[in-house]
Amino acid sequence: MTDELFHELLALDHSRRPPWGPLHGVVVACHLLQTAPGQVRSDDPRLVLLRDFVDGGLQAVAERAAASRRGNSHRSRSAWPPEPSGPELAEPGGFAVTIADVAVEGTFPADGYEERVARWAAATLGAWTGTP
Repeated sequence: MTDELFHELLALDHSRRPPWGPLHGVVVACHLLQTAPGQVRSDDPRLVLLRDFVDGGLQAVAERAAASRRGNSHRSRSAWPPEPSGPELAEPGGFAVTIADVAVEGTFPADGYEERVARWAAATLGAWTGTP
């Protein structure tokens, strides 16, 4: 069920229309951290993105994307993306908000979408970092 919902959401994201398109990176980070996290460190780029969104909304996400593009430029002398080097985090036992909560019966309605994603992001970040 989770994978089907994610594919439905990706189709909306790839339309690049608000409210879905601008939140693509946030929803991918939430989904991956909840379903296929692998090794997660405190400075994992997915957690950094969620922290930016929770603290600063879409403007902070746009600023992070611009910084990523600059870092990925041939003019940049640093390795991109930077390798996470913070302490490894223990995988959470569960998540208070999941993609099913964002989906609202599988339709991902535009009304309230950003707020539902914000709750999903905060719950995912909180579960990994131990913060409310």
